[in-house]
Order: sequence, then structure tokens, then C-alpha cells
Amino acid sequence: GKHTVNLDNRTVNVAVRPFELEMGFQFELHITVSGKKIKVSEIPKLPIPKDWMRDKLELNFYKTERGGGGEIENVTYDKESGTAVITFLRPG
Repeated sequence: GKHTVNLDNRTVNVAVRPFELEMGFQFELHITVSGKKIKVSEIPKLPIPKDWMRDKLELNFYKTERGGGGEIENVTYDKESGTAVITFLRPG
């Protein structure tokens, strides 16, 4: 679909397009839920750039098919510890 993103006080319209990664990865995430933020742990170290992992996490938690998720405010990913904190715009 189409999305609007705020970048450095500018609004940008973007469209999501599928793309293929050279290698496929499947892994299990462990999460802790707390109102507006969730902590994801045990993220495996994959040979992809940090910004790709942040994007994958954001897309995964944006709006899931099971009705969870929501609009994302921020994703902080620490590759060394294999953890991320995803902050939503609204609690839920």
C-alpha cells in the first residue's frame, strides 16, 4: 500500500513494493509487551545491514494479520545484543 512518512520535518509519500532477498531466513523472536513499547530479544545475527533489520521489524509489527500492531513511532535495534525496542504511536 501507500504510506506517508515524516522525515526531518518533511512529509514523504512512499509505496511498498515487494523485493527478493538473496537468502531467506526464518527465526523466532521473543518479545516483552508494555503498553506503548515492546522489547524484542534473541534476534539472530544475520548478514544484512542494521537498517534492513530495523525495516523488517517495523513491517512485522506495523499491522499484523491477527489484529495486533499499529503505527510505529520508532525502532531501536542493537545488533550486538540481538535486541530491539519498538515504540508505537498509541498504546494498545
